[in-house]
Amino acid sequence: MDNSFDQMVIDTMMSHAGVQRLPNPKLTLFIKRNFLSPDECAAVIERIDANRRPSTLANYNGDDAFRTSETCDLDGDDPVVKAIDEKIAAFSRLDLKYGEPMQGQRYEVGQEFKAHTDYFEPQSVDYEKYTSVAGQRTWTVMVYLNDVQAGGATRFKAVDKMVQPEAGKLLAWNNRRPDGSANPSTIHHAMKVRAGQKYVVTKWFRERPWGWT
Repeated sequence: MDNSFDQMVIDTMMSHAGVQRLPNPKLTLFIKRNFLSPDECAAVIERIDANRRPSTLANYNGDDAFRTSETCDLDGDDPVVKAIDEKIAAFSRLDLKYGEPMQGQRYEVGQEFKAHTDYFEPQSVDYEKYTSVAGQRTWTVMVYLNDVQAGGATRFKAVDKMVQPEAGKLLAWNNRRPDGSANPSTIHHAMKVRAGQKYVVTKWFRERPWGWT
């Protein structure tokens, strides 16, 4: 995936009505409200509740409170999940063969995911393990599934941007700089839920097809 590909993704996202782009050159970030319908959100929440497990980290940093949410590995053959995958692909022109299986996350009161990046840190011990097949992560697409009573915002601290959870709202960002290197300005914090629960789905894309051998 090169600059021309990223520009195609950007142009495609911007072609849809109601899409907002963060006016900051340090981070390519898009927001689209009402991307998913209330029924779609409710259907995915039901699946997350039924199959959740403690969330994990690619590189454990010794902080047991760094990521305290629960995760659900969603079934790509499920018609509900497949329809959302296809909706993301149509919205972005990101090819689903480069996409990781979609995940859902649930946050209870007090749970969070401290400031992190989605790409695999090139200097990390397990970098080769996570990138040897499909390569580095490129784009992240995340959708909030519910309104949160209090807290639960996503804070992009390097660009001073706070996004509030709202049912059906999509966030999409490029994890790379224009030269293809990992972009540290993508660092973001899933802030603590103060009241209620928070549900999201996340789809990550890679440099090479998922499962490539």
